[in-house]
Amino acid sequence: MRRAERLFQIIQILRRARGPVTADAIAAELETSKRSVYRDIAALMDQRTPIRGEAGVGYVLEAGFDMPPLMLTADEIEAAVLGAQWVAGRADPALARAARDLIAKIRAAVPGHLQPIVLEPASGTPPAWNAAPDGLDIAQVRAAIHGGRKIVLGYRDEKGRLSRRTVWPVIVGYMDTVRMLVAWCELRGDFRNFRTDRVVEAEFLGERYPDRPTSLRARWRRTLESNEPRKPGAGSSR
Repeated sequence: MRRAERLFQIIQILRRARGPVTADAIAAELETSKRSVYRDIAALMDQRTPIRGEAGVGYVLEAGFDMPPLMLTADEIEAAVLGAQWVAGRADPALARAARDLIAKIRAAVPGHLQPIVLEPASGTPPAWNAAPDGLDIAQVRAAIHGGRKIVLGYRDEKGRLSRRTVWPVIVGYMDTVRMLVAWCELRGDFRNFRTDRVVEAEFLGERYPDRPTSLRARWRRTLESNEPRKPGAGSSR
C-alpha cells in the first residue's frame, strides 16, 4: 500500500470508530508496523488534520473534519452498490427509489476507470423475495422512528387474536420474507417485535414519546446484550 493510500485509510479508520483507536489496532488493520503508524499520524497532524492522541488510550478524529465524499476505493464502491442493490429489491418504495438514485449518483461521480465496478459489479444480490405485504406504510414508520413519535397499531398475533397497541418504534428489521418492527410496547411495558404483515391498521400520532430516539435505541441494544433472564414473552409481540 502506497503511503498516500495508508494516510487516507488511517483517516477512514478513525472516522468510522466510535472511540479512540490504538496504534496497534491501526497497524494490524493496515498490515504495517506501529512505528509507521506513528510517522503517518504525525504527518497527518502536520497537515492540520484534527487528530487527538493520548498515550495508552489511542487516537480520535475530531468532529467537523471531512474529506471529499467520493474519494472511494474500488472495494468501497462495490460495497456501496451491493448494499444499494439489496435495498432497491427489498425496502419500501421510497427507500428502494433512493437506493436506485444512489447507484446512479455513484456511477456519475466516480472516475471513468471505476465505472465498470458500478455497471458490472463482481458481486450481486439474489432476486428479491416474495415479501409478505406490509400492513402499514414503512416510509411513515421510518419518519416516526426519526421523529420519536408514537404509533397505534391494530395487531393480529400468530393465533389471530387482535389487540390495540401504542408503541414507540425503534427500528425496522428485514427477515427473509417479512419485515419486523421493533418497538417499546406501552401495553406490555417492554420491547416487542411486530411482523408488519400482521398489522391490520396503524395510526401515526403527532405525540412524541418521553425519551430520545437515540436513548430508546440504546436501551433496546442493552436488552439484546444483557445476559439477565427476561420475563416470559419478552421479545415477542404478545
